[in-house]
Amino acid sequence: MVDWHLIKEMKPPTSQEEWEAEFQKYQQFPEFKILNHDMTLAEFKFIWYMEYSHRMWGRLVGLAYILPAAYFWRKGWLSHNMKGRVLALCGLVCFQGLLGWYMVKSGLEEKPDSHDIPRVSQYRLAAHLGSALVLYCASLWTSLSLLLPQHKLPETRQLLWLRRFAHGTTGLVFLTALSGAFVAGLDAGLVYNSFPKMGESWIPEDLFTFSPILRNVFENPTMVQFDHRILGITSVTAITALYFLSRRIPLPRRTKMAAATLLALAYTQVGLGISTLLMYVPTPLAATHQSGSLALLSVALWLMNELRRIPK
Repeated sequence: MVDWHLIKEMKPPTSQEEWEAEFQKYQQFPEFKILNHDMTLAEFKFIWYMEYSHRMWGRLVGLAYILPAAYFWRKGWLSHNMKGRVLALCGLVCFQGLLGWYMVKSGLEEKPDSHDIPRVSQYRLAAHLGSALVLYCASLWTSLSLLLPQHKLPETRQLLWLRRFAHGTTGLVFLTALSGAFVAGLDAGLVYNSFPKMGESWIPEDLFTFSPILRNVFENPTMVQFDHRILGITSVTAITALYFLSRRIPLPRRTKMAAATLLALAYTQVGLGISTLLMYVPTPLAATHQSGSLALLSVALWLMNELRRIPK
């Protein structure tokens, strides 16, 4: 889908002529000319419906936020504080939709100075994923705060350190998940398919190929994979330390369950990540790894919510 219309594109092509016209529009862009020049109409329909399904799902998500919010607001069931949250969440949903098209558009632009295959900008991909994660985290935090009864925990020095450590660990998990967008955007999972070393070295020689040096962090596939590895290892190390720290403090059963689940998911996610790398990034396994990052982030937020301070 090479254009964007809020209402018009909700109806897919139905006749052979409409499909031919849609295919001809796609053929004007670099992705077809350079990468998919031998694509058939049947193959085009497959990728078209993949994008169409994603966009329609996005619209359904938007309606799932906006319609109930408008109804509850009209009924007067929202507190002053909740009204602010609802407005922020609905605003994020709309922003996410616009950012999605901005991302897709980057894959349709002519780039005469580039020798790379046509692809969406890894910066815009990361922004789109980051926005989705922020929306998800805000929604989950609001839900947990409303649905789970809050524990009355004694405000000890140990609990304060555990709470801060949980906040930092959750931020680290978020950053690791976000770095995955750069890995996906640059196909960085395909440059070194070995573990724990990258090829024959612990630190590959082509980490700093680009100039200036800062470009390597976001544009060099080797550096992007290296960073994702380091972030992943740091995250699982932090989660392990968090779990053992939580064992030293008397905590409610539900909080202990959250810490244990976080630890189990962290090592599962590491296993998925290594397997994805060693098997040259098969799509089903890569998608499972991506889903695992969301599950890990969810449980980290659950633990944070369990440890939150009761407002006076």
